[in-house]
Amino acid sequence: MTAPVTTRSSADLIRAEEPVVAHNYHPLPVVVARAEGTWVEDVEGRRYLDMLAGYSALNFGHRHPALIEAAHRQLDRLTLTSRAFHNDRLAEFAERLAALTGLDMVLPMNTGAEAVESGIKVARKWAYEVKGVPADKATIVVAAENFHGRTTTIVSFSTDETARQGFGPFTPGFRIVPYNDLAALEAAVDETTAAVLLEPIQGEAGVVIPDNGYLAGVRELTRRKGCLFIADEIQSGLGRTGRTLAVEHEGVVPDMLLLGKALGGGIVPVSAVVARRDVLGVLRPGEHGSTFGGNPLSAAVGTAVVELLETGEFQRRAAELGVVLRGGLSALLGKGVVGFRARGLWAGVDIDPEVGTGREIGERLLREGVLVKDTHGSTIRLAPPLTITSEELEAALEALQKVLA
Repeated sequence: MTAPVTTRSSADLIRAEEPVVAHNYHPLPVVVARAEGTWVEDVEGRRYLDMLAGYSALNFGHRHPALIEAAHRQLDRLTLTSRAFHNDRLAEFAERLAALTGLDMVLPMNTGAEAVESGIKVARKWAYEVKGVPADKATIVVAAENFHGRTTTIVSFSTDETARQGFGPFTPGFRIVPYNDLAALEAAVDETTAAVLLEPIQGEAGVVIPDNGYLAGVRELTRRKGCLFIADEIQSGLGRTGRTLAVEHEGVVPDMLLLGKALGGGIVPVSAVVARRDVLGVLRPGEHGSTFGGNPLSAAVGTAVVELLETGEFQRRAAELGVVLRGGLSALLGKGVVGFRARGLWAGVDIDPEVGTGREIGERLLREGVLVKDTHGSTIRLAPPLTITSEELEAALEALQKVLA
């Protein structure tokens, strides 16, 4: 990495943000100026091992050469047309993404929240036109402790009061049931249900992994009840858990997938709704859109991401290094760690409150040159780039052991 581009210190830059940047985040006190692979560098030149990877947006690390090359190549040709015209990159992106996921059609969008909003609209349209639900009566069943985004409609079915308080009135049409509870789900689904919308693994809740058989049970229930199964794989998908998709651990194919984060390779925001043809086929011109969704630059980068995943290399790395991660966390049980949940290169680690809060552990790790993020008070999330080496992963676990002690 070359010299930083600013002469201002980290402290100066943090102070400069205070009066001009909305306080909707509480970031750790580090100012990143450069990044490469699994490492970032602050404005003073200090290096940190990135164990968060942009909440899975950086599954392939910072500035992966193949993705940077694809972006540069496209920047020299064409960046945006809007969907008012066709572009020469969208068809290949959609074809390869559909093939990778085993589904038929792709609706390209930009952010994860847009993909969720789009999935909700498509599910409701499908319910009215295909299932025959009376107008404006469609319901969608979701799980408690979910995280699907921050829009007003999405926080309408959140159970996180911090996300909801002060933002009403809320959008109706949602039923909330406990996660990992098939009986509660069955009781909530009726003739008005358009879809069941779930995270195969709940990320923001602390990497909560359901019991074996839960996702297969959801798939069977939705088929039997005649509603859609929508899997939000925005954080869990695209290699993170050791498979292309987290639902693959149970051999499940949902009716609709919501993808984002890693789909943009850490370069541009790219998201997508991927579904069966009879589901996405309910949309007609003028009913839904996005100026930037499916733009040539995003499609070029997204295609390069799919190409990396088609090799299976990153899924294998996540599965193999996941064994190292689980082993290291198991060794910390009773030594500052009271529990953890892990699948592939993704873990939620519950810290003993007597040792510190999740935020305090994050600050201690920062001083040791490791970046993580807390959630739900006493939990930290580990989600390094899938390009991390076993030596780097072990170094991060050693740093965690040190700060816990």
